[in-house]
Amino acid sequence: MTGRPLSPHLQVYKPQLTSMLSILHRASGATLYMASLLMVYWLFALASGSTHADALNSGLTEWWGKIVLYGILFCVYYHLANGLRHLMWDTGKGLDLKTAYMTGWLVVVFSLVATAVTLLMMMGGVQ
Repeated sequence: MTGRPLSPHLQVYKPQLTSMLSILHRASGATLYMASLLMVYWLFALASGSTHADALNSGLTEWWGKIVLYGILFCVYYHLANGLRHLMWDTGKGLDLKTAYMTGWLVVVFSLVATAVTLLMMMGGVQ
């Protein structure tokens, strides 16, 4: 053993947009999976008429619950946009570095803007 880190290693390579977006895509997918479990629990609680639905509803209307819901909303838009980007790559288009960076930034901007617009519409700011 030489004591050197195995390649590739996070201490050797600096983070790049493409790698960070790939990690975020996986994280958003995992978040959406957990959110779907939360939705199933909520639906079962509603169907059972139990107090679990009331507890869950009151938790999700607290400030921390709203942050969770906003994060899930961002994940929906991000995972959608980046999934479409991956579909474009599957056709062999947009694989050069310049286009990959441009579409990566477009995914980030779209996700943030779509989340903000949706939240404004939900709060009654846009009609």
